[in-house]
Amino acid sequence: MSEPRTLLAIDHVSKNFGRVTAVDGISLDIRENEFFALLGPSGCGKTTLLRMLAGFETPSDGRILLDGKDIARTPPNKRPVNLMFQSYALFPHMSVRANVSYGLEMERLPAKEIRSRVDAILATTELVPFADRKPEQLSGGQKQRVALARALVKRPRLLLLDEPLGALDKKLRGAMQLELKRLQHEVGITFVIVTHDQEESLVMADRMAVLKDGKLLQCDTPHAVYEHPADRFVADFIGVMNFITGKASPDGVVAANGTRIAGKVPAALTPGASAVASVRPERIRLFPETLTANRTTGTVEVLAYHGLDLQLHIRTPLSPKPFLVRITADAADRRPVESGDQVELGWDAADVRIFAE
Repeated sequence: MSEPRTLLAIDHVSKNFGRVTAVDGISLDIRENEFFALLGPSGCGKTTLLRMLAGFETPSDGRILLDGKDIARTPPNKRPVNLMFQSYALFPHMSVRANVSYGLEMERLPAKEIRSRVDAILATTELVPFADRKPEQLSGGQKQRVALARALVKRPRLLLLDEPLGALDKKLRGAMQLELKRLQHEVGITFVIVTHDQEESLVMADRMAVLKDGKLLQCDTPHAVYEHPADRFVADFIGVMNFITGKASPDGVVAANGTRIAGKVPAALTPGASAVASVRPERIRLFPETLTANRTTGTVEVLAYHGLDLQLHIRTPLSPKPFLVRITADAADRRPVESGDQVELGWDAADVRIFAE
């Protein structure tokens, strides 16, 4: 099977604001019909990069190639690119249909074509029953779909989404994540989303890029970034991770208390160098019945019930911070634990990631 075609190539793009470098030499290839996420903490440069893709900022250096053509200095209204804002920016005095058709009317397209395209996108976004309502008569999720329909009806090659779900409550946000993913596959347009929400990226993106201080740290599939983070920052930023600091050894890390943590050591990390071993909470087994490469004991301090699973905060001799352990509700029912209980923990060497400290 051939590789998907590159639609957008970001080639060594930088953006300076005076002495401040917001984006620092980033290069990325975004594929046709891909759902791509730009992820990172506040101030990492993701929104500035999105604004350069939209044409609202001009790169200080580098090229932005869309279908092989450099659009870095092309005005926003001349690009086949649409930007959907977090605020949705719907016209309050217009109906849903009028909001969606507005952009096409500004292009002075024939009325028959406008009607056909609006009808089609209202059906795709399941907004036909609300076509004559005003924004004030809609729920948050419905407003979000109207904003999306208004952007998609213009048939852009590339749709940019700036924190599109930020205004929604947690339950609706989860539903709309799946809705966005469905719509993206249905309309076949490349989506680039900016978010600081790691879970959002893991659910929706085909690939994600993690940024920090204007630099690209890692770009890969959500599974690869989660399971094989490039460095400690990515490991800590994506999901939840337990860290054990110590010194590198040929077969792992020796913790501060002398415990050996088995794991694969990066080739660049020499024995005796400061290092950190890490393991995900869901990879740790409580009272392991089979032999594991790594074991320790601890005291349960806090239990946090999440419905599907139970998160335990366990004090161990390996780290000044409590270990986080996630067990299924079924496992918790079979062997209940309470605050103050002494427990045994175990995890495999294959589940350990080791980084330079």
